[in-house]
Amino acid sequence: MGKDVIIACDFASRAEVCAFLDRFAEEKPYVKIGMELYYAEGPSILREIKARGHRIFLDLKLHDIPNTVRKSMAVLSGLAVDMCNLHAAGTRAMMEAALEGLTRPDGSRPLLIAVTQLTSTDEARMREELWIDRPMEEVVLHYAENARAAGLDGVVCSPLEASAVHSACGTGFLTVTPGIRFADGDRGDQARVTTPARARELGSDYIVVGRPITAAPDPVEAYRRCMREFIGAPDAACRQCAEKQ
Repeated sequence: MGKDVIIACDFASRAEVCAFLDRFAEEKPYVKIGMELYYAEGPSILREIKARGHRIFLDLKLHDIPNTVRKSMAVLSGLAVDMCNLHAAGTRAMMEAALEGLTRPDGSRPLLIAVTQLTSTDEARMREELWIDRPMEEVVLHYAENARAAGLDGVVCSPLEASAVHSACGTGFLTVTPGIRFADGDRGDQARVTTPARARELGSDYIVVGRPITAAPDPVEAYRRCMREFIGAPDAACRQCAEKQ
């Protein structure tokens, strides 16, 4: 499975996300659909985006008792998304139940990954608000190991932790990493960030990029810049374009 850039389509309505995706005449980027858009438009927006030819990471971060998560994942398994997630803090039992619910009768399922710690969280907040006294990397690795033991495909973590996760859980265990900013950009509300090029060096499998692309004057060029920096293909505007040549 190769590396890829996932665009965080954090829009409030169908009209906004469709207008954004209409800009991509040549590419069909992998997109992340989060709570705001999903709660506004429901499952129909997933079907519409899928019909346009995009892969979808459904980012709802489920966290509840195992039975509730199992039933919820069974519903999500019918939406033809490519990846979905939950919070690793929900325990191994919850993650195992989620995997059971997500798996279809024929054995197929979307990728399932677990959020370790949000990239807006730093060690000071972990200690003072969550009462977690262990170092950030130690907590992330412990949650990642629990996710792997539960049978999940990978975790959401900071790019700064991707290499350590691979060392602990294997190179086939996916690292999906938000907190990406261009070197000349604003870090926004993210606490643990790095550039696309540095994320590649650190071993991220997927990077999730929102405002640096969606709020750019030219989102298509910003996406292509991400692809060049992350995929490491300086002679191609983006991987999809290169494959057509």
